[in-house]
Amino acid sequence: MTKINIKDVVENLVDTFLNAGKISLDLRDKGLSKETKSDNTPVSNGDLEVNKIISQKISKLTPDIPIISEETSDNKSIKNLKNFWLIDPIDGTYDYINNKDEFTINAGLIIDKRPVAGLIYAPAKNRMFYSYGMNYAFELINGKPVKLDGKKNFNKNEIKFVSYSHIIKPEIEKIHKELNVKKYVRMKSSLKFCVIAAGEFDGYVAEPRACEWDIAAGHAILKHTGGNVTDFNGNEILYGKENFKNPSLILKSKGIL
Repeated sequence: MTKINIKDVVENLVDTFLNAGKISLDLRDKGLSKETKSDNTPVSNGDLEVNKIISQKISKLTPDIPIISEETSDNKSIKNLKNFWLIDPIDGTYDYINNKDEFTINAGLIIDKRPVAGLIYAPAKNRMFYSYGMNYAFELINGKPVKLDGKKNFNKNEIKFVSYSHIIKPEIEKIHKELNVKKYVRMKSSLKFCVIAAGEFDGYVAEPRACEWDIAAGHAILKHTGGNVTDFNGNEILYGKENFKNPSLILKSKGIL
């Protein structure tokens, strides 16, 4: 693989993400066409259009690195992937097609099975996050990059987590108690990673569910703020696993570590 400048690649993708986000909202305003995939999850013409925009730009910037996207079959059969992109063009399609605002556009770069860069844009919230190395994680605010601070609002007496559901399963509740979690807020999509990286929340716990493209970009962003992502046993999360399936997850902000 030709050596790439990860910072340059990520910064060159930011405007593409902003444009893809605008198009996703424009398409939704016009009325989306929707289908149900073989796994019984929804997909829209917006998902496919964003996938095309993001994939084409990434292919130009890093032509030697394969792209794995939720919405295409390209490269998913390659074994022993080490260096690749993971794209989820719309994470939170249900929210997207139902005029809610937590859906995100995602791309994570994996090198040697570990996330080294991530971009996440929540168009309906106008929040753009990206990272390309330790201590180089940002939110774009009023057109300017602002470094993310995972310790910003940490209060050990008021630990706040995000949750996929209002109903907490016993195994997750057990971990919440061990970590002294005092309250939690339901949140969908990879926005969970971003609000933890920004110090707005302190963590997240999930049983095995979803796929690698759902978490790769967020994993990079959170890791680059000094937070971490492990399974329930404290093991590092690596990428390129069979069927790109996630294990259990515990996200922690820099503050809680």
